[in-house]
Amino acid sequence: MHTRLFQVSAIVGLAAVAGASVAAAFPDRPVRVLAASAAGGGTDIIARLVAQGLTETWGQQVVVDNRPGGGGVIATDITAKAVPDGHTLLMQSVGITFAPALYKALPFDVKRDIAAVTIVGSQPFMLALHPSVPSKTVAELVRWARARPGELRYASGGVSGASHLGMELFRILAGVDIVHVPYKGTGPGTTALLSGEVQMSIAGISTLLAHVKTGKLRALAVTGGKRSPAAPDLPTVAEDGLPGYSFDVWYGVFAPGKMPRPLLDRINADTNAMLRNADVVQRFAANGVDIIGGSVDASNRYMQSEIVKWSKVILEAGIKAD
Repeated sequence: MHTRLFQVSAIVGLAAVAGASVAAAFPDRPVRVLAASAAGGGTDIIARLVAQGLTETWGQQVVVDNRPGGGGVIATDITAKAVPDGHTLLMQSVGITFAPALYKALPFDVKRDIAAVTIVGSQPFMLALHPSVPSKTVAELVRWARARPGELRYASGGVSGASHLGMELFRILAGVDIVHVPYKGTGPGTTALLSGEVQMSIAGISTLLAHVKTGKLRALAVTGGKRSPAAPDLPTVAEDGLPGYSFDVWYGVFAPGKMPRPLLDRINADTNAMLRNADVVQRFAANGVDIIGGSVDASNRYMQSEIVKWSKVILEAGIKAD
């Protein structure tokens, strides 16, 4: 019995030493960051900011490899199956927490095969209306929609995307009957909102703000848990009439689930240090992103809580992957 315990302890000890050795030597060649979006998309932009910062931190090239498709499943699957030596990382958005409920059969288990390094930042969406809707606050909008079931149409950038799920969360919490109209991207959805084809949408602040300033749209609130520096005069949806509502589009760095903990902690520490750099903070702010950061454990707890939250929305709304 004692011999068996000694053998197990020795194996665990050797594994810890090996993991620490790998962490100390990392990185010994260029690092690839898979971006679960096409070039120019939100995830790609954040991936490039992180890659630039980590290149400066490590003195080793960090390159972005765009792998769009499947709602992020393609990039996530490659990461899950990669050698867990730190040289393949993943930049994903909140969409990574949609996948378990959207897809009946995934080629990976998010909880087992993917580890969060850290949540790097987040940005809220803006809730905007076509001027034909008279509501000036979220509370007024909820009352207006309840009095006209099935009349209010909202645009999204596609079925099962962030704007769709964010609006479905609104619909569920508000108890309103509103109609989803999916478009092939945020651009066409915004065009439809401007024309009055739909009357309501949530989208990136930078996407809608110019139209709000010209009076073509009316902004009611931001979707996040706090007000945004990009639109400081706008209240949150929760404080403007829908308590409990909070929706931020967040971005995180992820790694293969089997990565040794010392290496995971090393990449986490380096990423958090990079995020505190004043130049990096400015780069993120210029893109409307608030830096978050945090420990490996806190980031994984947050990811799991988001899986629970969005799985409930997806199941209650009956959403299927596009």
